[in-house]
Amino acid sequence: MPFELIRSEMLMQGRAFKIRRDHLKTPDGRETKFEIIEHGGSVILVPVDADGNLLFVRQYRHAAGVDLLELPAGTRDGDEPFEECAAREIREETGMEAGRLQKVGEFYLAPGYSTEFMVVYIATDLKYNPLEADDDEFLSVEKIPVSEAIQRAESGEIPDAKSLAALLLAKPYLK
Repeated sequence: MPFELIRSEMLMQGRAFKIRRDHLKTPDGRETKFEIIEHGGSVILVPVDADGNLLFVRQYRHAAGVDLLELPAGTRDGDEPFEECAAREIREETGMEAGRLQKVGEFYLAPGYSTEFMVVYIATDLKYNPLEADDDEFLSVEKIPVSEAIQRAESGEIPDAKSLAALLLAKPYLK
């Protein structure tokens, strides 16, 4: 039995997302509220170079207060197709253009409070062809052999959920 939407109110319009409050009727008739982050969707890439290394980016994440090692990822521009977003983001974040993008999965990042839907691509046939990074991005690229990246993920050394999910989805396709 679904929840019934009574009304929604917009609380905030941010750069990358909106926050709304939904007033709902529960299946047993009570009323409750949920704050929801409205997000237009994003991509995450698993770039594999010719030597079998994965390209990660290291960047400062203010909410966590630390530099994190992550797979390259980014938000769609409006209704931009996911594959076009992936082609753009890999160039912005790693400086590499993918000759081939293969979709290997998709997931909701945090469905308890966000509409953000992510699509995962393996990027291969890489060649240098950078785009300018976003103004607020200060990234360094790190090459890690596939087996080492999987080991780091399994041992807890990569605490970024989207990178972990992408590695899990890409693992059957990686050598």
